[in-house]
Amino acid sequence: MAGDGEGGAFAAAAKAGWLDGSGGLPLLRWWRASGGGGELLRGWDAVRAGAVAPALAAVSGACLAMSAMLLAEAAFMAAASLVRRRPERRYSAGPLGALGDEDEERGLLGFPMVLVQIPMYNEREVYKLSIGAACGLSWPSDRVIVQVLDDSTDPTIKDLVELECKIWAKKGKNVKYEVRNNREGYKAGALKEGMLHAYVQQCDFLAVFDADFQPEPDFLVRTIPYLARNPQIALVQARWEFVNPNECLMTRIQKMTLDYHFKVEQEAGSSTFAFFGFNGTAGVWRISAIKEAGGWDDRTTVEDMDLAVRAGLKGWKFVYVGDVKVKSELPSNLKAYRRQQHRWTCGAANLFRKMGAEILLTKEVSLWWKLYLLYSFFLVRKVVAHVVPFVLYCVVIPFSVLIPEIKIPAWGVVYIPTAITVLYAVRNPSSIHFIPFWILFENVMSFHRTKATFIGLLELGSVNEWVVTEKLGSASNTKPVPQILERPRCRFWDRWTVSELLFAVFLFVCATYNLVYGSDFYFIYIYLQAITFIIVGTGFCGTSNS
Repeated sequence: MAGDGEGGAFAAAAKAGWLDGSGGLPLLRWWRASGGGGELLRGWDAVRAGAVAPALAAVSGACLAMSAMLLAEAAFMAAASLVRRRPERRYSAGPLGALGDEDEERGLLGFPMVLVQIPMYNEREVYKLSIGAACGLSWPSDRVIVQVLDDSTDPTIKDLVELECKIWAKKGKNVKYEVRNNREGYKAGALKEGMLHAYVQQCDFLAVFDADFQPEPDFLVRTIPYLARNPQIALVQARWEFVNPNECLMTRIQKMTLDYHFKVEQEAGSSTFAFFGFNGTAGVWRISAIKEAGGWDDRTTVEDMDLAVRAGLKGWKFVYVGDVKVKSELPSNLKAYRRQQHRWTCGAANLFRKMGAEILLTKEVSLWWKLYLLYSFFLVRKVVAHVVPFVLYCVVIPFSVLIPEIKIPAWGVVYIPTAITVLYAVRNPSSIHFIPFWILFENVMSFHRTKATFIGLLELGSVNEWVVTEKLGSASNTKPVPQILERPRCRFWDRWTVSELLFAVFLFVCATYNLVYGSDFYFIYIYLQAITFIIVGTGFCGTSNS
């Protein structure tokens, strides 16, 4: 099976004692001499040439085509985000104020009524942060209602949250503490039920903050004017900022990924089609737009994206305001991060399945808008972007070293991934030295995202699995020195992920075969990727604080 260039490898291996003089492993010499291997090897050659190689070639071709799609999409978004006009130049966003009779005659706008929703579930570490930040918003107290939607199952935490609401109420803040008898619909169910209260009918706009988000006092002052002065706008999305990006290498990598999402993906969507996916928090909605779109729906685990798509199909416009930043916490625990990524990835793929036909058949938006939503937003970013990194770089390339019939062109292995990486790196110049770690870690996470994508597309068992992301609050800042790897303080069988470890074994086999028999240098990358799978699979990644 070896090619002409393998002679040097055989000679070097024989000299090192790995092979005998005939080019075989010592254990195999007897087997081959007895005639036991010839027929089996001939059978494998036939199966490989007739079935395995053609199948792998087809997968390779599909992955290369999808890689080109990713490059085109990345280039389009990079260009759109760089040439965009600032939102205050595209829309009227003048300040609001208290009105007198003369102001009303001049057509000026006063402070509208705003509802602030904070959904939470057993948020012992962060409930004070979010409630305090919401009650500290610079907005007239009689023009804002802070609604705390507590789905906690721990009675002690429920008592603490209720007490915090009472403390702020005594300070003159209009705080409503709301609970449910069940957790039906999870976050979407809580938000939906929160909108049913009578006092909500007087509100014009809705701001949503997850329990770990801490808006600055001027958040409403800087976002509400876009809605109040532009009746075609349904959503104003702010940018996420992080309180613990340097806690460990995993949080640093998350920051790089999310910074690209906001700087490029959200900015490009806002400036081109006035549409992007709502991030579920740190945004302000026009309540009439929510009602027209059908309200919150719990059919998927991405109720935020679901509402955004339905509102977009009604013709509403969205604006992303990157200058407005809201502090939040990145998950530093690997298990929590895996679950978060499963929920986001699976939910988006499942929403694509549920709404694809509806998007195609709707007559309320243009053909170009439909094409953008179906192809760019859903297919490329929510499916292809998750599948290609794993299938091409973790399956096809390693397998190709075992199947000599498969030849992957250099443009697919080197040029396209390099171009995509450069487009990512130029928007994260301060983190460019983390790019190699980012690539290897994201390839490991693509293993889980690929599985979640197909679970969502095929609506398999865990399609609606919802696990709230663990938050550590002030504990996330207790480590003075950033950590790259940390030994988790738990039993190894509780932290090991068998699927990742088995995949690492596969990669090690491919890398070693390429080192001994191959004429290229794939083994360098494959060894590094295998080591990363082992690090993540054994839990030596992130922190173990709980």
